[in-house]
Amino acid sequence: MGISLAAIACFGAVVGLQMPRLQTIRATGDTITPAQIKQDLAAEEVRLQLWRRIPSFGFDNLLADWVFLQFAQYFGDDPARDQNGFGLSPKYFEIIVDRDPKFLGAYVPLATSISLYAAQPEKSIALMNQGLKSMTPQTPPRSYFVWRLKAIDQLLFLGDGVGAKNSFLTSAAWANTYPDQESKTLAAASQQTAQFLAQNPKSKNAQVMAWTMVLGNVPDERTKKIAMQRLESLGAKLVTNPDGSMSVLNPPTD
Repeated sequence: MGISLAAIACFGAVVGLQMPRLQTIRATGDTITPAQIKQDLAAEEVRLQLWRRIPSFGFDNLLADWVFLQFAQYFGDDPARDQNGFGLSPKYFEIIVDRDPKFLGAYVPLATSISLYAAQPEKSIALMNQGLKSMTPQTPPRSYFVWRLKAIDQLLFLGDGVGAKNSFLTSAAWANTYPDQESKTLAAASQQTAQFLAQNPKSKNAQVMAWTMVLGNVPDERTKKIAMQRLESLGAKLVTNPDGSMSVLNPPTD
C-alpha cells in the first residue's frame, strides 16, 4: 500500500505542475502571444526534465501514458507549433520509449513528429531501435509495425535504401507469424517494397508505397496533406473511389 500511495502522490505532483499551463490556455484562449508561447515552451522543457527523472514506483506504463497525452496536446497546438516548431517531440518520446518501449500506439506519432516535423530522422530511428530491443514478433501483438515505420524513415528521410530493405524484410518476417489476413497483406506489401529496393535503392515505386503507408496510418489532416503532395511529386496518381476511399497508382516509370 505504501508504494501505491507514493506513486499516487508522485503523479499528483505531476498533474499539479501541469495545471497552471492548462489554466493559462483556458484564460488566454486564442489571444495567446508569441512571448507567452515561448514562455510556455520553456516551462514545458522543465516539466519534461522532471518527468524523465521522476520515480514511477513500478507504474512506468502509467507515466508513459501521461506523457503521451501531454505530447498530443503539444502536437495539436497549431498556433504554437507554427511559431516554435516541433523541437520538443524527441524529448516526449525519449521518456515514453524508456518507460514503456512496448507502447505500440506511440510509434506512429513518434515517427511522424520527429522525422517529418522536427526533421530528426536519426533520432526517430534510434528511439525505434531502442524500443525494438524489448519486442519480439508476438510481443506486443503486431510489433512488426515498428519495423515498417523504421523502414519508412530510413527510405524517405535518410535515403538509406539498403537499410530500409532489410527493415521491410524483417517486418514481413514478423508479420508472417500471424494467421490473420491483415497481417498477411501487410507482410506481402513489405516484401514487395523490399523487392523494389533490392532492384533499385532509389526506387520511386518503393517511395510511393512508403508514402502510401504514411497516408493510411496518420490521423491528422496536416500529415495526410504532406503525404499526398509527396506522392504526386513522385508521379503517383491519387484516385478517389466511389466509397470515399483513396487509391494510389504507381508512377509509370521507376
